[in-house]
Amino acid sequence: MALDGLSADGMGAILAKQKAAHIRDGIPSAAQREAWIDKSIDLLVTHGDALAQAMAEDFGHRSVDQSNLTDIAGSIGALKFSKKHMRKWMRPEKRGVEFPLGLLGSKAQIQYQPKGSIGIISPWNFPVNLTFAPLANVFAAGNRAMIKPSEFTEKTSELMAELIAKYYTEEEVAVVTGGPDVGASFTQLPFDHIVFTGATSIAHHVMRAAADNLVPLTLELGGKSPVVLGKSADVQKAASRIMAGKTLNAGQICLAPDYAFVPEEKTGEFVGAAQAAVGKMYADGLKDNDDYTSIVNQRHYDRLNSYLDDAREKGAEVIEINPQNENFTQQPHHKMAPHIVLNPTDDMKVMQDEIFGPILPLKSYNETKDAVAYINDHPRPLGLYYFGDDANERDMVLNNTTSGGVTVNDVIFHVAQEDLPFGGVGPSGMGAYHGRDGFYEFSHKKAIYTQTGNEILAMMRPPYGDKFRKQVQGRIKK
Repeated sequence: MALDGLSADGMGAILAKQKAAHIRDGIPSAAQREAWIDKSIDLLVTHGDALAQAMAEDFGHRSVDQSNLTDIAGSIGALKFSKKHMRKWMRPEKRGVEFPLGLLGSKAQIQYQPKGSIGIISPWNFPVNLTFAPLANVFAAGNRAMIKPSEFTEKTSELMAELIAKYYTEEEVAVVTGGPDVGASFTQLPFDHIVFTGATSIAHHVMRAAADNLVPLTLELGGKSPVVLGKSADVQKAASRIMAGKTLNAGQICLAPDYAFVPEEKTGEFVGAAQAAVGKMYADGLKDNDDYTSIVNQRHYDRLNSYLDDAREKGAEVIEINPQNENFTQQPHHKMAPHIVLNPTDDMKVMQDEIFGPILPLKSYNETKDAVAYINDHPRPLGLYYFGDDANERDMVLNNTTSGGVTVNDVIFHVAQEDLPFGGVGPSGMGAYHGRDGFYEFSHKKAIYTQTGNEILAMMRPPYGDKFRKQVQGRIKK
């Protein structure tokens, strides 16, 4: 049963119960952590179809095949990766000690200790994956969790709460559902760590609330992730991959390519290739195509259309990619055809806000350094994408820009590599998880030094004498 709309006191009581259990039971064994992971895998394998259906209902229409790939299989992959490598990550790490103490028996090591109870605030765009992927690392590190899923995907959130309550005790994992008021109270709880995935604007509030309890944070945000189509790029291949990323989940992805730099002389070719790519993926049209996902709700549908209206009013050329010339004003859901915006200017909303939809502004460029300068003149993005075979140009782009992560010759795929950290930088986030980096993120790195039995350090104690002064002077030099 979902813990719907719990008061702050009610949520606080659950957290207190988890913290008490953590102290009572001590550091979980590897076997216990594996058991927690196995329960999540079983939950997803057994109830994946029901979760995919719930996501489809929440979106109006969401491709079940896409949900099975991104949310169900993607989550299981993360859980299996953590389970496979967890015992190796758990081993204490030996560190060096100052000479000559190591020769006399002293030791130094890092012990990776569970932090305790982790708060997970998951978003609506990949509601299952962005709950269970962090949970994989949370469990591997030996923690318990409280989860606040999005109210925008209400059916999915309620189903996750119901299923998790069947697989875990409240002391292990608890899900609380509800709207913004519940979310605000959730962020004010004294967790041992909070993982928030969502909008940068909301992250400011999360960080302020967490500051009252000095709770460490992992913030997975977003921003305007750029594409740089190099002069050496295969335009047809690049357009196919970019539009696949832009139409996946109808562009409602924090790592979706948000705008693209295209060499001026290749802009027309890219537009044609993008139209052909969408036509090939969705040859039977978009409106009734099971493979193409809806915009999540009316509010976001209206927001995206307002971006297009604003761009047209300010002089941009807007190209709709609509293979079957369908009428999207008459439909049961909120499907939206992909659009390309040519010649966008910085006063347009489409170049100011994270788009989070199937709209791709194209900026023509002549010199690579101009594209790099533009990227550096804007907030650091979650992802950056370079297409091309020119190693010097690639290195120039990658070495002179800062982003959370990079995919070369494709988009988004770096997030699918469990052995790479996933995280932002600055306005696109802080901290990282996935694989071993997630294990470290949710562990306390406890430094442990064991002193030698030799009394060589007696000279460092008062009364200070010549031997002490000689030792200190030996250290005060270049």
